[in-house]
Amino acid sequence: MLSFDAVQTVACGGLFLLAGYAIRRHVPVLARFSIPAPVIGGLLVALAMLAFHHWDVTPVHFDTTLEQPLMIAFFTSIGFNASASLLKVGGRQILLFLALATVIGVVQNLAGIGLAQMFGLPSLFGVITGSVTLMGGPATGMAFAPLFADAGVHGAASVALANAMAGIVLGSVIGAPVATMLIERLKLRHMDGQTGDPATPVDPAAATAEAAALPVTPSSNDEQVYAGLRSFVFVLIAMAVGAWISGWMSGAGITLPSYIGAMLIGALIRNVDDRYRVFGLSPRSIDTIGNISLSLFLVIALMNLHLWDLSGLALPLLVTLAVQTVIVVAFCCWPLVQLMGRDYDAAVMASGFIGFMLGTTANAVAVMSSLTERFGPAPRAFLVAPIVGAFLMDFTNALIITGFVNFLK
Repeated sequence: MLSFDAVQTVACGGLFLLAGYAIRRHVPVLARFSIPAPVIGGLLVALAMLAFHHWDVTPVHFDTTLEQPLMIAFFTSIGFNASASLLKVGGRQILLFLALATVIGVVQNLAGIGLAQMFGLPSLFGVITGSVTLMGGPATGMAFAPLFADAGVHGAASVALANAMAGIVLGSVIGAPVATMLIERLKLRHMDGQTGDPATPVDPAAATAEAAALPVTPSSNDEQVYAGLRSFVFVLIAMAVGAWISGWMSGAGITLPSYIGAMLIGALIRNVDDRYRVFGLSPRSIDTIGNISLSLFLVIALMNLHLWDLSGLALPLLVTLAVQTVIVVAFCCWPLVQLMGRDYDAAVMASGFIGFMLGTTANAVAVMSSLTERFGPAPRAFLVAPIVGAFLMDFTNALIITGFVNFLK
């Protein structure tokens, strides 16, 4: 049996991450459903390990020591994105949308607990198939899986992956049709005079080509390197100080995810910098650090996944997903679209809500983009939904999950 140390495991994960991107480029259906490249690459290994397990063979052992630091680095970057100034841009709409997402996150857990008890499973099984993986997506699911495994949920990591992946597909498939039905039934149209959607995502390839065409001087290159280094150092500082805070909370008997301290310190540093400009942070560099950390964390976590733990859980997962989907869609069809203004932008926001309450923010943006291509721009929807789905929701979801875990353990 081969044995990889921590660095070799990360290197292997990097190779399968690149393989995931290559596969997604050549299999259009994967891109259409916004299946994350780390999930594709990590599942290749997990499926291979499943086949070897069938033959009672373990060909390789991975050292996942660096998995936890990578996960904390990602959530720290989320903390750095929690800028109070962004809340002022969308104001009431952002706060209302966040409040609605938080309410449904709680409902997802309550429904999951009820269904888990119906199948004779632990109540925490209902939480991990609720807001942990649906509102949170695969990253939150894999981050919390060890906590749920320690609390007695058998195969927590495999359950988290299966539920999150199914949610991603459902969010991608259902979001646009539901919003289309709302637009047509309520006879909604985008505002006259709008000529474009300023928040429409930029094509990464076009942006890269444009950037490559610009001259790079030694001084500008040095500034970019220094900005990236400065951001990296502040992420490390937030992780270090956050570890002390998380340790103190744990010592006080408060069960919180290991990354919550670092998220809070990241948010504090970001807002101090926004107000006083003392650190000179580069949001783009921090986003890059967070995205790389997330990708490597996911692929490594999935490489060590025991898919055989899903044996016997197919029916509870399918029933739970069906009920959770009905809850989210029903909520979007009436309370959400009414509360968000009962206009075209509200309908587009409803599609994004379905996208990230069942899948990820990437699903939400993809679904909303498909609607605006057909019906016209929706700038308010593209302002509100990504801000809530990309990072604000992670804060409230962490509190929701922690509350349920502390109550049920």
